[in-house]
Amino acid sequence: MPTTSSRLLSLLSLLQTRRDWPASTLADRLDVTDRTVRRDVDRLRELGYPITSTRGREGGYRLDAGASLPPLLFDDEQAVALAVALQTAAASGAGVEEAAARALRTVRQLLPVRLRHRVDALHVHATPAGHRDPVDPAVLSAVSAAIGAREVLRLDHRSPGAPDDAEPGPPRRVEPHHLVARAGRWYLVAWDLDRDDWRTFRVDRLSPRSPGGARFTPREVPGGDLDRYLTGRFRGLPEPGAAGGRGGVTGDDRGTGDGAAADATTGGAGADWPCQGEVVVHAPAAEVAPYLADGVVQDLGTGRCRVVLGAWSWVGLAASLARFDADVDVVGPPALAEAFGRLAERFARTAAGAAR
Repeated sequence: MPTTSSRLLSLLSLLQTRRDWPASTLADRLDVTDRTVRRDVDRLRELGYPITSTRGREGGYRLDAGASLPPLLFDDEQAVALAVALQTAAASGAGVEEAAARALRTVRQLLPVRLRHRVDALHVHATPAGHRDPVDPAVLSAVSAAIGAREVLRLDHRSPGAPDDAEPGPPRRVEPHHLVARAGRWYLVAWDLDRDDWRTFRVDRLSPRSPGGARFTPREVPGGDLDRYLTGRFRGLPEPGAAGGRGGVTGDDRGTGDGAAADATTGGAGADWPCQGEVVVHAPAAEVAPYLADGVVQDLGTGRCRVVLGAWSWVGLAASLARFDADVDVVGPPALAEAFGRLAERFARTAAGAAR
């Protein structure tokens, strides 16, 4: 049961989000009785908030205009940053869209008029992750608390393709280090005590167990740079010193084929593509840029753009650049031009075989 003070803040937040609230609806949202709602409304009135009772079939409450609240001390940049962050919460995959919308409306009422106008003029459309599985905010909170406390986290992890009702295996024991949001999904970067290696877990597929474990001294991620380490893991780069191969996920936890990382991938360092080339694509930069992920695009005018892009192989890079259905001029290196030649020969054989 929340404390009286936190319940009053929740009630005030709800009253600020719409004009009229039936008493029974408020009671359901706050998980209290109608009588408790009446008492809390009286407390808010004693604090100076102009709340009127509404008549009707059920009866309810309304927070009148002109409620006097102290302004929040934000500068222009902070106000804009806050508005952007709350409006883009839908794309985070954290399941907090409604709470973020309510928070923005509440914060708006606390801003000075000048900043309120800036926030009102800022409209950001954040496309939800779509097929991405949302994360339970309670799970995010539990994992984040373990990271902050530097406590070993015990968790159940559902493997890719496993049914929801599958019997969980023995709990994993990990030292949680970082929560990462990427492409509408949340990941936990952790040191797996049972595998004696780094792992990156999909948060929507894990369930923390209670109690946790002992406190630990944080380790340094491979290479010492979290962003670089994660880029390498999501690209599936090989382990340091591995001979040949395409690298990628090894061990007992394999990837999902969704173009992101595995559900629990192994460690490694290095985030540079083994093959990187530069070309001029005879298509507008605006049509090319959305499909290049971490590539670099420079508008050259006259319907052309310069592209610098990486891939696992030269043939793979050439195939990626050929998808724009436009002429491509290879700037370098020669290996990329040779890869285009091999692709051309291969496609010519394919076309000849289909014509028979």
